[in-house]
Amino acid sequence: MSKTGEKPGKGTYTCKKCGQTVVLDDRSDTLPPCPKCHGTEYRP
Repeated sequence: MSKTGEKPGKGTYTCKKCGQTVVLDDRSDTLPPCPKCHGTEYRP
């Protein structure tokens, strides 16, 4: 599980609360709050 503010690496992450996906293109990208529900926990 990854949380907002972490840098988990490249990939697609799915919000645990609503299912919205966020794509990180770079290892240095930081997970934002979910753009749909503002959730803070993601699964890979």
